[in-house]
Amino acid sequence: MKNPVPVFLKNTCTITALLLFLCATLSLQAQDFLYGDALPDAPQLAERGDYTVGVRTLELIHKDQVDILNSKGGKDPLYDRPLTIEVWYPSEAPDKKGNTVIYEDVMGTRGDSLRPLIPFSFKGKAYRDATPKATTEGYPLIVVSHGYVGSRYLMTYLTENLASKGYVVVSIDHTDSTFKDANAFQSTLLNRAKDIQFVINTIADKGSSSSKDQLSGMVDSENIGIVGYSMGGYGVLNVAGAGYSDGLTAFFGQMTGGSTAISALAASNASYQKQIDPRIKAVVAFAPWGMERGVWDANGLGGLKKPTLFVAGDQDDISGYEKGIKAIYKGAVNADRYLLTYKNARHNVAPNPPPAEALQPGLHIDEYYRYAEPSWDQRKINNINQHFLTAFLGIYLKNADYSAYLSLPKESNDQDWHGFKPRSSTGMQLLHAKASEANMKQ
Repeated sequence: MKNPVPVFLKNTCTITALLLFLCATLSLQAQDFLYGDALPDAPQLAERGDYTVGVRTLELIHKDQVDILNSKGGKDPLYDRPLTIEVWYPSEAPDKKGNTVIYEDVMGTRGDSLRPLIPFSFKGKAYRDATPKATTEGYPLIVVSHGYVGSRYLMTYLTENLASKGYVVVSIDHTDSTFKDANAFQSTLLNRAKDIQFVINTIADKGSSSSKDQLSGMVDSENIGIVGYSMGGYGVLNVAGAGYSDGLTAFFGQMTGGSTAISALAASNASYQKQIDPRIKAVVAFAPWGMERGVWDANGLGGLKKPTLFVAGDQDDISGYEKGIKAIYKGAVNADRYLLTYKNARHNVAPNPPPAEALQPGLHIDEYYRYAEPSWDQRKINNINQHFLTAFLGIYLKNADYSAYLSLPKESNDQDWHGFKPRSSTGMQLLHAKASEANMKQ
């Protein structure tokens, strides 16, 4: 018979284990983990950059826009459309511990019978209204468009991260499409692309060397990237050259009593391709909506000629995958394009993690599933997105040599992907297709 372990030793071991557990828990709490912070298994390019980040809020007015919510019988009244934007940028602020900003947002939708509005706040790592860091050439501009519904704060893990790497990053609150003011869908259909292009033009002007704005001299407007999620993906693809189908214009007319306002964004409109902004050099579309609803056809997708990174979950039940996002990827034959797929993920491959308030018992499950993925840690998705967007945007907006991070085996389960820690790159696929020969000769 073996000698039994003395009782006092058993108790000592138990107490020691308990103390170690409590210390580890307190240590994690003390770190005050912020959205976008790198997890231990974060890929190489997920880390924040060398710049401290400033942030400011701007109120813009897009004058003389079609007031589609009050359109009747094909007559489109005009109004001055308000837009709130958030701007993140490299700053002169010192890198002090605890340099956090508080973002104020809401969950719910409109506060009516859908889901009541629930205010919440969360911390970010930026200085409010900090002095911009001077630059002789300007920083590339990135404009970010949220989903329906959403807000300009939906992807702060990404906007802060990119600003810390030398970009001016602007995220839009799309009027009639946020948690606070969600309205009839025809406003989002019409205004999404228009808002994005307006903000590009406005920030390019404010960031020019001749401007008297605080952003004067900060923006390299010849190198612009556009990033959209869900309905934001719908918008950025159109801004980049994927004109809408005649089927969408007909559907839009039925929704609005005969309005033809969206026809200006259709591939069949002879003037549409003349609107494509040559300053846009890269596009990122997270879970872009619309393909399964006939928003694009072969002609429309053929107009997309900008380098594009698509990001999707192969179980997306909002935008669809095989007949949705992947079909867009396959149909955009004139673009150098990538498709990063999270296996077993649904639609939420872009947002921040769920706020603490979304974890409270008794709330509608959609408050949680507006942000969370059922089979993935959202923080891990965030880190992977930071990694791949740093590589993709760095190549096309900064001429950086990040090609090794995109030249990967198709399946991440087959071998460790470059830039990932051993055994950490599981459950993903990366496809790459070059532009057609005909487009390359143009």
